[in-house]
Amino acid sequence: MRFEVLGPLRVWSGDGELDLGPIQQRVVLAVLLSRANRSVSRDQLIAAVWGDAPPTYAVNLVQKHVAGLRRVLEPARAPRTRSRRLMWTDAGYRLAVPAEDLDLSRFDVGVAEARRARAAGDLTAATVALRAALDQWSGPFCAGLSSPLLDAERDRHEERRLEVVEERIELDVELGAHRDLVAELRGLLAEHPLRERLWSLLMIALYRSGRAADALSAFQEARRYLIDELGLEPTEQLRRVHEQILSGDPAIGQPAPLGGGVAVGGVSTVPRQLPAGVFGFAGRAEELARLDDLLAQPSGGAPSAVVISAVSGSAGVGKTALAVHWAHRVADKFPDGQLYINLRGFDPDRRAISPTMAVHALLVALGVPPDRIPPSLDARAALYRSMLADKRILVLLDNARDADQVRPLLPGTRSALALVTSRNRLTSLVAAEGAHPLSLDVLSPADAHDLLRGRLGHSRVSAEPEAVDQIVAACARLPLALNIVAARAQQTGFRLAEIAAELRQAGQRLTVLDAGDPTGRVRSVFALSYAALSAPAARLFRLVGLHPRPEFSAAAVASLTGESPARARALLIELDLASLLTEHSPGRYTLHDLLHAYAGELADDQTGEPDRRAALHRMFDYYLHSAYAGERLLYPNRDPITLTPRGPTVAVEEFADETQAMSWFAIEYPVLVAGVDLAANAGFDQHAWQLAWVLGTFLQRRRQWSELAAIGRVALEAADRLEDATGQFHALRVLAIASTRLRRYDEAEDYVRRSIEVSARWNDPASQATGHRILSDLLVAQERHQEAITHAERALDLYLAMDHLAGQALALNAIGWCHSRAGDHRRCITCCEQALVLHQRLGNRLAESATWHSLGYAHHHLGLDREAIACFERALRITREMSDWDGEVNILNDLGDALHATGDTDAARRAWQRAVDVLGATDPSVADQLQIKIATLEFREELAPSGSVHRRPR
Repeated sequence: MRFEVLGPLRVWSGDGELDLGPIQQRVVLAVLLSRANRSVSRDQLIAAVWGDAPPTYAVNLVQKHVAGLRRVLEPARAPRTRSRRLMWTDAGYRLAVPAEDLDLSRFDVGVAEARRARAAGDLTAATVALRAALDQWSGPFCAGLSSPLLDAERDRHEERRLEVVEERIELDVELGAHRDLVAELRGLLAEHPLRERLWSLLMIALYRSGRAADALSAFQEARRYLIDELGLEPTEQLRRVHEQILSGDPAIGQPAPLGGGVAVGGVSTVPRQLPAGVFGFAGRAEELARLDDLLAQPSGGAPSAVVISAVSGSAGVGKTALAVHWAHRVADKFPDGQLYINLRGFDPDRRAISPTMAVHALLVALGVPPDRIPPSLDARAALYRSMLADKRILVLLDNARDADQVRPLLPGTRSALALVTSRNRLTSLVAAEGAHPLSLDVLSPADAHDLLRGRLGHSRVSAEPEAVDQIVAACARLPLALNIVAARAQQTGFRLAEIAAELRQAGQRLTVLDAGDPTGRVRSVFALSYAALSAPAARLFRLVGLHPRPEFSAAAVASLTGESPARARALLIELDLASLLTEHSPGRYTLHDLLHAYAGELADDQTGEPDRRAALHRMFDYYLHSAYAGERLLYPNRDPITLTPRGPTVAVEEFADETQAMSWFAIEYPVLVAGVDLAANAGFDQHAWQLAWVLGTFLQRRRQWSELAAIGRVALEAADRLEDATGQFHALRVLAIASTRLRRYDEAEDYVRRSIEVSARWNDPASQATGHRILSDLLVAQERHQEAITHAERALDLYLAMDHLAGQALALNAIGWCHSRAGDHRRCITCCEQALVLHQRLGNRLAESATWHSLGYAHHHLGLDREAIACFERALRITREMSDWDGEVNILNDLGDALHATGDTDAARRAWQRAVDVLGATDPSVADQLQIKIATLEFREELAPSGSVHRRPR
């Protein structure tokens, strides 16, 4: 059954549309659908349908309409049987509608998916998702029906729709579709002339279409509307776009994130990051000449990017070798340095390095201290472009997945040059950024012979020309395969005819000699190299195929194989010498993705199920116990869990302090996230939910709510399969926190109430108290303050009964925060001062920061702004020391309010802008609110007489 509310209310059963009955019955259904899967009390339903003046027999009318709807929605239901669709519960009526059956839910899911994709840097996927979400709309919400609730909902949903339309257009502009958007933007502005975001997008679209005069005229038109209708000047965002157009700012003339950047003064270093030159590089004379030609162009016409893409997406064709070889040849022409990053765009699990993490790595290479790097992609990219401005620098972006992954990494200055390698052709980068495409094929026969000659020597190759021909053919002239064979020949000293015979036998044994398929042929080369390994090294290579990612540490491999760390390192060196993996940084190794896939095939074919499970068990033990050790440093006062016992051969990481633990998480968390899925799919459910537990604090500090929700869902399914109440509680807790921060309040409330029920059945008062405290946070977010106080006090009672000091301190702060949000600021100070003493005694610094924040909030609202600022600054110092970006945003927001109240508008602006930079794309609505504060502040400054300031009266 399909329900449609984004337009006229319609319900479909199969291909037939249902007759929903009289108009008032349709209104009742529309109200219930607006609250689908939630209970609506009879009084709430009456108020939603009739408002403050219900008819005398409203209760009877509701019962009549509900009965009528049940007959429509469940025609086959037997009389006097309970309805499964429209049921009565203790809390009221509940209409059960699966999310996929309601267009409003599909819209919400599509928007959430798009925002996740955008945050990950995948703008194309975000655009596709937004278009699919907007396709759900066929008109205003429940068009043709009216009631107090429906009228308010119609306005709310229309505002949401317009915001999503603006998001979609903004993405289209970023993807270079500006010419096609001008007419659409004009049409939207005819209906909504006061929406400044639409005016900004129109100005950018016009300017990028070569219509600068029209863009400036659009600003004047927008300004007239705003002054005439609202009496206000344009906000800071719109004025900034206007100024960028006037000044010819390059940032506004090409696809790039809207908004400003972050200046880092005095930070400068000359990076020399190119990998070592390629040994035995051969051929490619024509391609090298074409690259050289780019440097001969006048500086005014220098390219913004050079793209090297492999024909048919073939791996191992030598893209990186060519790029690195040429980069070394011309390095002296880039005196300001050379940057290099492997974007890992084609890992088997498709988890490439995100643009956000890539820009972070490049900024560190440029000398920016990690604590001065903003977390959001937009802010990082702006800082990166600022650091490269007017510098002669070469940026080598290796193994890119697609153009969207590359765009934030391109310099914004023509004095720099970006060299990009990818299996894809990156056509949109060529079209939009003027990149110069250079398609790379396999080597010519002559170049293939030259490669072997360079590796093995002229005399050895000349002595066996027939064998060389056979090797070249078997390797499909693929440089990767030829280098592996050369390494084999060098290490063994075998005659080349013997090597050629081995290749033939390996190909027959594995049935991989597929005519015309160079990728298939190279697997026979892998097989040859693998067959030459010692038995322990071959076993290690197979087991590496079980690892969720092609990059790993020596410690992880030691646990995976059950070897000692020293023995594992010796075997890794053997694989490195055989060109089957590379030590890209001390103690960390990576495989070519084809090799990782090949190792996985060997693990499937040649590793028995008991050995396979034992290896996975050891690997999961290593990551779980290491992450647990790190998590105890990040949040030492968190109630511990009992881990699944680890095997005797599993080594665990040891961390000296919290900073070291955070650094380890920052490197390993992609493996840990992938490990949750892998553990659940492989039948290690205990590891799955406990891996989600150990990741919680890190992901919360980094505001990675979508990833937190994803691992929470996997963890809950795993715990349900185990019927493990402990795991169910902790998974529900993770889901409740993530859903609250994603503003999925109904989901969050369901999760947290289920967690309380589970802990009650389990008879664990500490977990019950935690559940009540999380529910209190959720209720505060919804401004249900009295309910929030009740649950925070219930948490305190449970903690007091257990003499749980850390919990008491958390609950006291929660009670104080609830009271302050409800307006009782003095009571907040009393509770929070008690909490502060306990936090400091126990050393719970993160909780101490939250309590200083609560105290600052209360003092500010009592007009004691100097005291408030002191509290906020103490809180801020702790959050920054602990890399808690989430806490930093909230504190900066309120610190700005207090600074503004004292008249220190410059400091207030800086605090709010820093919060915007930290937020980035993770929470656009909060960022917009902060931008409004900044814009309002600047508008008032323009109107204020010279020398006057705004101060709060004491």
